[in-house]
Amino acid sequence: MTDLDAFLATFDGEPGYLDWAAFGPLSPAVRAEAQADTELLGSGRPSSIGLVNEHATAAVSLIGELLHVDASRVVLQPSTTHGLMQAMYGLTGGLLLGRGEFPSLTVAATRAADALGHIELQWLEPDDGFITPELVRDNLTDDTRAVAVSLVDFRTGYRTDLSALRDVIGDRLLIVDAIQGFGIVDADFGAADVVCANGYKWLRSGRGTGFAAFSDRALERISPVLSGFSGTDGDLPLDVVPLPSTSARAFTISGGDNLAAARLATGLGEVRDIGVATLQAELAERTRDVMFFADRYELPVVTPRDDRRRAGIVTLAPAPQDVAPLVASLSNHGLTVTVRSGLVRVSPHVGTGANTLRLFGDALAAFSSARVW
Repeated sequence: MTDLDAFLATFDGEPGYLDWAAFGPLSPAVRAEAQADTELLGSGRPSSIGLVNEHATAAVSLIGELLHVDASRVVLQPSTTHGLMQAMYGLTGGLLLGRGEFPSLTVAATRAADALGHIELQWLEPDDGFITPELVRDNLTDDTRAVAVSLVDFRTGYRTDLSALRDVIGDRLLIVDAIQGFGIVDADFGAADVVCANGYKWLRSGRGTGFAAFSDRALERISPVLSGFSGTDGDLPLDVVPLPSTSARAFTISGGDNLAAARLATGLGEVRDIGVATLQAELAERTRDVMFFADRYELPVVTPRDDRRRAGIVTLAPAPQDVAPLVASLSNHGLTVTVRSGLVRVSPHVGTGANTLRLFGDALAAFSSARVW
């Protein structure tokens, strides 16, 4: 394993960034790889182009390693949404999902249902936003063929128990949007049938670094509706239109962006070398620090306190009259967070340093001192 202190030192951005759940500033290694590969592609030498192209194979192999699945089950995608749409458009029967999920899930499901008429949408609307195994169990019907869920809820930071979900849904398909947890959550991905994520947040690899993984059950039951020429076996299909591949390759449309694959492979390698379990434990400490300051200044937290039920998101729920003053104080102290629907989402990473947490505490102290009770 790589030395953790050396890894933490690669978080070289300005203090104050607490928005990793929205975008992860690129790591030094990713930036260096991208620059080097750009030069290689500018050379015009077949050997240089080939070196860059090899990153796609490396990225797929690393994803398989982190998911504990065979690399043949993994395909690169332009985004998480592309992977989810590949799964949604190929479904039939009842699909159970939360109405409050990130739009990558809800919009893809609705568009697929409207376009093809093969899906019956079954909506969950929990009061607290938590898609728990108990909630799913109580809403399953005989028509339910698949359940779609986020590994980590983008609003509250609630972390879904994939193993427990598998236990309650039985043989139905489990489709997981893992973007808010992949690389920092040591989850039971083997319980899922489709896992989609992206490297532009916690992996610090930039956009365009999506992927999807399909289980044997998913390959049997999901039709590759959005399958392009790259989704066939063998060489380029000229003068013939062959059937889609029987592997996960069927769920691709065209050739990928190998520069993006290079960035993704680099970010994945950094995570693999440290270990997801190590990163999960380290990040739990950062989120506890955020909660400490929130409690100290009496700001309600909607994120679960149990380390096992959260990842890198801590969401504050100030009173309506406190939202604007709180956000102003955070901004005045140089802090970057996400504010949406009256909630303040604070998302540190393992490399979030003491200076940033001190700024966060100072911002909350300044807000509290001016607070009108």
